Amino acid sequence: MRRYTVVSILVLILSAFSFAKIAEIGPIAPGSVPDAVSKTLEAKGYRVALPDGTVICDIWLRANIPAQTGRDVEGANYPELSPSEFIGTVTFPRQVTDFRGQPITPGTYNLRYELLPNDGNHMGVAPNRDFLLLLPVASGANPAAQLSFDEMVAQSAKASGTPHPAAFSLVQPEGDTFPAIYKNDDGYYVFAVKLKTSSGELPIGLVVKGQAQ
Repeated sequence: MRRYTVVSILVLILSAFSFAKIAEIGPIAPGSVPDAVSKTLEAKGYRVALPDGTVICDIWLRANIPAQTGRDVEGANYPELSPSEFIGTVTFPRQVTDFRGQPITPGTYNLRYELLPNDGNHMGVAPNRDFLLLLPVASGANPAAQLSFDEMVAQSAKASGTPHPAAFSLVQPEGDTFPAIYKNDDGYYVFAVKLKTSSGELPIGLVVKGQAQ
């Protein structure tokens, strides 16, 4: 009986530890982003943690993302999304690194979709062209604004503090469990979630820990 009890407790502890990887949280704190941004976000967010319980980030996604159907964009996994589209907001409680290995200061940032240029200068930088760039929250006074590629890079460079944008890679999610976090074959920790778009749910995979080889 005692052995059964110990085993049961162990199972419960391990289960709780496992479920701690992704936790639903409440709405984003008032005043942490411009009102125009907070009004577009879902009422719940996600706390994303590593298997050891270390919290990587809190993410709040846009409640209704404009999407386009029938588009074919060379090298893109998510042609439904338009470049510079506002996707959501993220808070990092501690310093992290982006896909380039650049240190990102703790704080709150806007997330916008962008495509890696399809040119020789960026050949082999990533397995696909899809990224979410971090932008300072002050740049999000109008989340519906469409930014040029140069504007995106300039704004995101303010988040990285370098000449390069703060970029987090988007990959195709594995499995059919959402939301989830897992380690893929490349050694990246991927946050899998379904975006709510104007054309339906769109599963995505966001590399929250890992950098280009």
